[in-house]
Amino acid sequence: MTTAAATPLATRLADSGPSRADPAPFVRLDARGRARLELSVKGAKCAACIAKIERGLLAVPGVEDARLNLGAQRLTVTWRGAAASAASLIDVVERLGFAATPFDPEKSQRAIDAEGRRLLWQMVVAGFGAMNVMMFSVPIWAGGELGAGTRTGFYWISALIAIPCALYAGQPFFASAWRALRKGRANMDVPISIGVLLTLAVSISETALGGAHAYFDGVVMLLFLLLIGRWLDHSLRERARTAAKDLLALQSTNATRLRSDGATERVAARDVAVGDVLLLAAGERVAVDGVVLEGASEVDRALVTGESAPVAARVGDTLHAGVVNLTRPLRLRATAMADTSLIADLARLIEAGEQRRGAHVRLADKAAALYVPIVHTLAFLTFAAWMLVPDASWRVALMNAAAVLIVTCPCALGLAAPAVQVVATGRLFKRGVLVKSGDALERLARIDTVVLDKTGTLTLGRPRLVGAVDEAALAAAAQLARVSRHPLSRALVEAAGPGAPAAQAREIPGCGVEGEIAGAPARLGRRTFVDPQSAETEGGETELWFARAGAAPVRFVFADAVRPDAAATVAALRARGLAVELLSGDRPDAVEAAARAVGIDIAAAARTPAQKIEHLEALRAQGRRVLMVGDGLNDAAALAAADASASPAAAVDATQAAADVVLQGEELGALVELIDVARSARARVLENFAFAAVYNAVAVPAAALGFVTPFFAALAMAGSSLAVTLNALRLSGRGHRGKV
Repeated sequence: MTTAAATPLATRLADSGPSRADPAPFVRLDARGRARLELSVKGAKCAACIAKIERGLLAVPGVEDARLNLGAQRLTVTWRGAAASAASLIDVVERLGFAATPFDPEKSQRAIDAEGRRLLWQMVVAGFGAMNVMMFSVPIWAGGELGAGTRTGFYWISALIAIPCALYAGQPFFASAWRALRKGRANMDVPISIGVLLTLAVSISETALGGAHAYFDGVVMLLFLLLIGRWLDHSLRERARTAAKDLLALQSTNATRLRSDGATERVAARDVAVGDVLLLAAGERVAVDGVVLEGASEVDRALVTGESAPVAARVGDTLHAGVVNLTRPLRLRATAMADTSLIADLARLIEAGEQRRGAHVRLADKAAALYVPIVHTLAFLTFAAWMLVPDASWRVALMNAAAVLIVTCPCALGLAAPAVQVVATGRLFKRGVLVKSGDALERLARIDTVVLDKTGTLTLGRPRLVGAVDEAALAAAAQLARVSRHPLSRALVEAAGPGAPAAQAREIPGCGVEGEIAGAPARLGRRTFVDPQSAETEGGETELWFARAGAAPVRFVFADAVRPDAAATVAALRARGLAVELLSGDRPDAVEAAARAVGIDIAAAARTPAQKIEHLEALRAQGRRVLMVGDGLNDAAALAAADASASPAAAVDATQAAADVVLQGEELGALVELIDVARSARARVLENFAFAAVYNAVAVPAAALGFVTPFFAALAMAGSSLAVTLNALRLSGRGHRGKV
């Protein structure tokens, strides 16, 4: 099997020619000897597409895994043996009706951006056509003194506007439908395309024959509405893709490598090899996983544990990519490359979670799976039946078949869920809840377990001074703390209030601050720094010690305060039948204390990002549907892996990007409103689908029997869309019963 060459991926793609790159050079071998290929897939739009592609590839002998990330449009396939090859796997994907090429991140991003621009232009053109055609349609609808010749003239002008607009704006649907039909399959775009083209044909025929009804306005308006949905869906997917991208941005792009001759060189992180010796300055982020060879410092390990309190780093300790060195220079030996370090692993976990979540079959997708074959069958049977009726012409048969297609047009079906989502997300926005994912409310409505992170979620996420303190000692210690950027020093200053810094103060990395207060030497920091004869305090409390000449040392203890409404929120969630658990990377004693404070019985501590995902998978194996709420970088992968997820507004960008929902403010009570609205929204969607079913049960037979002309079919279609929209608006009138 050929491995990847050293030539840049984009260059190899460009050199392979305009048709299709030879995929063999893009195959990589993993540590277990399996071949791995990443492909960019075009045309996949829904959960059914994911299932179709993955099942098709898993049926190939030797293929062990096939995963399609719908948001990134990236397919990863792993296999063993010679039974499968890169070219044969691409052929399988293309036989299923999808385009596949070797994955190049830059090229893929350009293609996604170009698709978004095309959808936007097609939507603009459809809207332009709809508005202009309406100028000639309204006088026809009004009737009055309008003669037959004038009406026909208006229809021809409408045709000149509508036909080019429809043919351009309908390209996403036409192309998708053609790909499916060419492979002997059907999708939701097939009836849309047939309906659009057939309605245009009927309208042109009626206009040429001087008929009373043409439907150019309906065609461009239908495409405009459908393209709005397509563009919004594309935007949501693009937003979801940023989670892994934002996380990878946190990985240092460069590192300082020590050469064998003792000189240093600045190299890209991707060029660091296992065994290289790296120099890490104070304030610098670790580029790849490594072991400390020389030096001692304090580091910020929030990426791994979620805790902002610095920890000591000494010789022999492992530092993961993304960890920030705070105080002293260190020398590391690289133990992994950039694409196998912790941050890269977290990005893969996020993408895997997004893919699993993307496999969720939305209610609209389920309805569409029934809609496509039923509509095709009914329209064909209507045409065939009328052709068998004596004295009935092909024109009558075609008009009645068109009426069936129009009256069952997917506008109402397409609006049933989005209309509810728009109203529900608007209501939640007023409550300070930002819903990012289009199908998040559906998943939230079905959750039965809420898993909360501790630091920054259940708590405020920043240390605060607790317990009784000597005000004079606090004021004096704050003078030293004002020259330090250490998190505990900042908390001490916040408690003391404004004031002047100590004279001749200097910070000693890894120890604390020393200086003069009222002419006497003083120290603030670790206990052994303040009192060299003492030992470090046991018990895990976060503390600072302060001492000045002639006085006994004073201890300041810090804790992360629980959010004011956390206990009430937990109780409200339980009252709604939800199980609540605490899952944290913090110390067991801190986690247990927080759990007791808010009334949570099940708590897990000291969990790494991978262990958090394992915990969620264990809950899922029990049949649970989980809402994960977290704010740290170490929570991002778990947020993506959960059935639904939420993040406070104070969370880092990568974590917010991985979450379905962002909570504004410092209150957790919005979670309760979120659950209530999601459940109500699901009920409204089901009501809309039930209405659509009843509507079609009445309208379709009437259209098939010839009692409904295409004109009245269009009116009925518009009426059904209005009905589901009005039903959705009921959601905005419900009281805010989620407040706690």
